[in-house]
Amino acid sequence: MATAIFAAGCFWGVEATFRQVPGVTGTAVGYTGGHVADPHYKLVCSGSTGHAEAVRVEYDPARVSYDDLLAVFWGVHDPTQKNRQGPDVGTQYRSAIFTLDADQAAAAEASAKATEARIGRPIATEIVEAGDFWMAEDYHQQYFEKRGIAAHCPAI
Repeated sequence: MATAIFAAGCFWGVEATFRQVPGVTGTAVGYTGGHVADPHYKLVCSGSTGHAEAVRVEYDPARVSYDDLLAVFWGVHDPTQKNRQGPDVGTQYRSAIFTLDADQAAAAEASAKATEARIGRPIATEIVEAGDFWMAEDYHQQYFEKRGIAAHCPAI
């Protein structure tokens, strides 16, 4: 198994999308990229911690590649938006790829360049080395599934 971490706005819809990808074996929503230990939702929403709402994706590389996951990431949000997705505004909603090794970093950079060329606009997505990933509160995990509602966040 392998791990990838993506931030693309509201983590509810992003998680729901990745959960549908064949080869994804698990997901968790949480906070990463900030400077406060053990953050919680209200604190992250204040914009004072530097964290992004993010999704940790566990996957089977024999069934789905990191490049395939990058394609899902680019398609689930508007990577040209800085610190916002749809109605959600703030650094916690930024577009970011948190890489776990040099191979992921190289793949993410190449994918970003290709995406920028394809859409013809500058990409605002940060590509940074992953730090601590803090699990979000239980009520955020698999939010749409737990409530039996259609998975969507108006990101674009």
